[in-house]
Amino acid sequence: MSLAFEKKVAVITGGGGVLCSTMAMALADKGAHVGILDLKQENAESVARQITSAGGKAIGLACNVLDTDSLKAAHQKLSDTLGPCDILVNGAGGNHPKGTTSNPFLLEEDLLANKDLKSFFDLDPEGIKFVFDLNFIGSLLPTQVFSKDMIGRQGTSIINISSMNAFRPLTKIPAYSAAKAAISNFTQWLAVHFAKAGVRVNALAPGFFLTDQNRRLLTNENGSLTDRGNTILSHTPMNRFGTPDDLTGALLWLCSGEAAFVTGVVIPIDGGFSAFSGV
Repeated sequence: MSLAFEKKVAVITGGGGVLCSTMAMALADKGAHVGILDLKQENAESVARQITSAGGKAIGLACNVLDTDSLKAAHQKLSDTLGPCDILVNGAGGNHPKGTTSNPFLLEEDLLANKDLKSFFDLDPEGIKFVFDLNFIGSLLPTQVFSKDMIGRQGTSIINISSMNAFRPLTKIPAYSAAKAAISNFTQWLAVHFAKAGVRVNALAPGFFLTDQNRRLLTNENGSLTDRGNTILSHTPMNRFGTPDDLTGALLWLCSGEAAFVTGVVIPIDGGFSAFSGV
């Protein structure tokens, strides 16, 4: 696998984030030329600089995955600089407070007491739409733009980012869980649709990783775990959160020729969370 990606062009959306930047650097370390796309130009450029300073080839560009014109402009720049896309990682995604409930369970007494809590009945449709757009449409549109480069060429693949929430929906975050379930389904559909065109489509389903988005939910200011953080680890047989490097092995394998007969799979990377019943 050490030479599997030499001179291949990999494009990563959300590439300025903790997890996706690690995946970008892993692909670059194996010889890929990497296009880092992020909503924030400075984040994309920062990751690209880390790659180029280590001897790799990369370019960082601002791009909105929900804007086709923005994606097409990024595609043109990447094509002119690096060449046609061989590997697409749809890494952009996230949650929104307006698609989240305050408590895991609906209690009648909370409703009667008129407490200042957000229940299922208070979920904001615009918040739900934001989460679905960012995760699902934000994977569909980049795929439409960049996968055209792949049709009929050898060794091309798409990696979507699903989530453990797609397997076992977490309490309090119905929009995110449902959106990631849509990603898993889309991965299978797209794998079938592209099967005769030579493009493989698979997905990673991370378990629980500490990122900027969830750190406040899982840890306190002093670094100790919140109740939710403790609950997660008690249901994770390996008894730890994932690290960004835990994603790279599966990523490199799925993108390589070693996985040439693998398409339409969603791989849990979760420390055993999905296998554990809780007892």
